[in-house]
Order: sequence, then structure tokens, then C-alpha cells
Amino acid sequence: MHDSLSRRTCGASSDRQFLIGRLAGMRGPLYRALPPFDRRDSLGGKAMRFKLTIVAAALAMVIGPPSGHAQSEQRLNPMITLHEQGMPVFGLYAPRARTARGRRGGGATAGQPKSRAELASEILGYGSSDFVFDGSMERSVDDALSAFAGLVGAMQAAGASTRSNPLVVKMQEIGTDYDAARAAIAKQLDAGVSTIMFVGVESAEEVRQGLAAMRFASNGGTRPDVVGRAPAYWGVSDAEYRRKADLWPLNPEGELLNWTIVESHEGLAHVREIAAVEGIGVLWPGAGTLRGLFSSTNAAGERTLDVEAWENSIQTVLAACKEFDIPCGYPANASDIEMRMQQGFSVFVMGWGESGFATVDLGRRVAGR
Repeated sequence: MHDSLSRRTCGASSDRQFLIGRLAGMRGPLYRALPPFDRRDSLGGKAMRFKLTIVAAALAMVIGPPSGHAQSEQRLNPMITLHEQGMPVFGLYAPRARTARGRRGGGATAGQPKSRAELASEILGYGSSDFVFDGSMERSVDDALSAFAGLVGAMQAAGASTRSNPLVVKMQEIGTDYDAARAAIAKQLDAGVSTIMFVGVESAEEVRQGLAAMRFASNGGTRPDVVGRAPAYWGVSDAEYRRKADLWPLNPEGELLNWTIVESHEGLAHVREIAAVEGIGVLWPGAGTLRGLFSSTNAAGERTLDVEAWENSIQTVLAACKEFDIPCGYPANASDIEMRMQQGFSVFVMGWGESGFATVDLGRRVAGR
């Protein structure tokens, strides 16, 4: 962080917002040198913001006013801005083509698939989601990529970009087939996504290989020097895309994020090793998969959940997030989002529809957003 601050404060890109964001981002010695308060507070409480403001103001007095270049420089990925400001992030799954109900749109009748244009209209019509989440490629990127790319094209035609609707997608399991993983990740990035979630992660090496696949060779990665349609959705030139398409926080100027999800006994056993890999943007417990993992069938043939074991698995991942200063994600609903925020979770994904909208509204209200 010290080198990054030095470059910022000595160059034309210095500005106060950067200082506030970096201090709130829980990623360096200046942050740890602040007066005592709970730095795990994902809600960004008043005391935390007050102390951050004091320190940032003092630094700004020394540094001087921001330059015009700094004022015009804006993030392409608004989720990173929220992370840098220490604010929670709330997003929704993309609406489904065969679901006619919803808060926005409604052009299709019950049972009739919605067109991509209708889906895009729904997505753009709901402005409180910080990202658009798509889980369709979890089993196979090749099988679902075409449909996803079609939706992205419809969104772009309707006026969306990564600045307004950053795309988050699930990746197929990396496992040990690193060549296949590199090819699949490259295809997703070329489609314009801003964030890739690695699913079913069980080892630190999986994460390292996946992160390398998200970075061009010029940044020490293994991604092919191809950009596909990504610059068009990002609204930048090919050259600008190549400069910006790198992993944050490994590269403070990067606009790509990685999410990593732990959802097996093996993953839980290695969660600290996984969390220690530099470059993970958000670490998640796979709450739904873990629920199944800790459920069994009783004598009556009924499925029962070992609530204590399930909750312990979630808290195990959260503890690793806190130990390694990584934001922690959770698939919340209106009944538990406040509790999860109090525990320290700060990134949330919900299903599309009235329940998801209500959960986003509640989370934003609790967070003061």
C-alpha cells in the first residue's frame, strides 16, 4: 500500500477519495495505524467513518488539492469503488427467461419465455442492484456461454455497460484441469464480465491457477492476448481494456474481481490456505451446497439439517475472511441479511423478484446507502 500511495500522492492521479477508499479497504499499515475501533465492521459505522474522515482530511492537508486528472478518473467497476470505501455490496441474479413474474418488465405471459430484450429491460429497470449475477455456466462454460453472450448483447443495446451493470459469473470447477480452466476463463472475460466466481474450490493451487488465467501475460498471468467483445461492453478501446483488465487488489488500478466459494468438506479443511492466496476479492461459504452437505435422511425418510454443523461451516469461512482481511459474501434473504451484516459479511447476492428486491432495499437501508 505504501508504494501505491507514494505513486498516487506524488503523481497527477492523487486525490482524497483514493485515500479514504484505501484506508477503508482494510488492506494496509495506514489502516491498521488508525485509532482503535472494530476494523471488522462491514457496515461502515459512524465511528469508523468519522475516524477515517479525520485521517483522510489530515493527509489531504499535507498533499494538497486533487488534480483535474484525478477528478476525472473514475472506476469502470463500481463494485471496487464500494470495496475501497468499505461499503457493503448488494446484487441480484439475472431474471430467468421462463419466469414471467417480476417487479419490472412483464411483456411475456405466464409460461411464455421472455425475449433477451425483455430480460435486458427488466435488468436495467431495477437500479438498486450493484451487479448482475449469472450462474448458468457453473456446469459448463461452453454449454451456456452463447445464451449469456446474447443477454449481454441485449443489455448493451439497451444502454448497459460495466459502469452501470457489472457482470458476475460462475465458472465451472477448476479442479486439476488447468488448461481447460484457462480456456473457459478467457471465454468468460472476452464476453465482458467484471467478476468470475470460482466454484467448489478445495485447494490454494486451484485459486492460484484461476487467478493467473484472469491476468494477461504482461501482468504475470496466463490469459491469451485476446479481448473479444469485452471492450465494447466496458465502453473502452482495446488498448484501454488491456490496461484496465487486471485483478484488484493485486493491481490497485485493476478492474477485475475474483470471487471464490468454499462448499465442501475438503474446501473447509483448507479454507485458511485458500484465503491466504493474494488476489481473492471476496470469499464465500457455499451456504446452499453446505446445507445439503450437513443434511441427512432420518428413519421417517425426511431430510433433516444439522443446523449447528451447517452454521459452523459458514462461520469457519467467515473467520478465514476476517483473518486475511478479505470481504466475505453470503446469499442472503430479508430474514437474515441484517444478522449476517452484523456478523461481518459484506457482499450479498439475492434471487431476482420481489423477495430479492426487498432484501436489497433492507440491506442498503441498514448500510446507510
